[in-house]
Amino acid sequence: MSLLPVSQFVGAILLPPASLAILLVAALVLHRRRPRLAMMLILLVALALYALSTPWVGGLLQKSLEIAPPLDPAALQDVDAIVVLAGGSRLDAAEYGGDTVNGFTLERLRYAVRLHRASGLPLLVTGGAPGAGRVPEGRLMQRVLEDEYGITPRWVEDAARTTWDNARLSAPLLKSANAHRIALVSHAWHLRRAVPEFEAQGLAVVPAGTQFASITLDAVSDLTPTPSGLRDSAYALHEWLGILWYKLRSLSSEGKP
Repeated sequence: MSLLPVSQFVGAILLPPASLAILLVAALVLHRRRPRLAMMLILLVALALYALSTPWVGGLLQKSLEIAPPLDPAALQDVDAIVVLAGGSRLDAAEYGGDTVNGFTLERLRYAVRLHRASGLPLLVTGGAPGAGRVPEGRLMQRVLEDEYGITPRWVEDAARTTWDNARLSAPLLKSANAHRIALVSHAWHLRRAVPEFEAQGLAVVPAGTQFASITLDAVSDLTPTPSGLRDSAYALHEWLGILWYKLRSLSSEGKP
């Protein structure tokens, strides 16, 4: 049995907004017996919800994950291939006649196309199916590249469900073509977790991040709570939680005989 659904559930309840909702429910349960503690929990939830919903805090959290500046095109001279990680899909997109890539994946593809056209390097796209009977994200990425950009990826990996899978399943495809040094395309906040996974497979990795975070504080709107601010914070906290999980898994594996 796969542990993926369990880890996804645990991750969901540890992250906002679910974690904040759980604290709020706890405050409601405690408000008669421990009114002071209940009030502290309510204030904590209110403060956390406000802070995490501001674009500035969301930007700070995402900036804390970035490991490299925007890629210098000159760095592609020593690269053998460009690897693009899927970032999700839109299911049953009526205007496209079915499943298609979501905004995150499209942002990564767009940047990968830019690098491909500047360098001529072959592309590998990687991403599995989000559920039974669904089109793998790798195939959706291939479709977008071919139909909208006129580019055919050299390799399509279509079974990966996690970042670890992306690395584990892509490495043999690359090595079979003697491609050992890659430019890894993903969101800048995702590469802190993704790069070590590909390096662990024996590949040399050049981080190729896109959508770098802004931490400017020059307008009232930067401190105004927004749904997108909470989303950015949640994605950043999800990454830090994922990094912790991968480290714990690695330590557990090292301890086995």
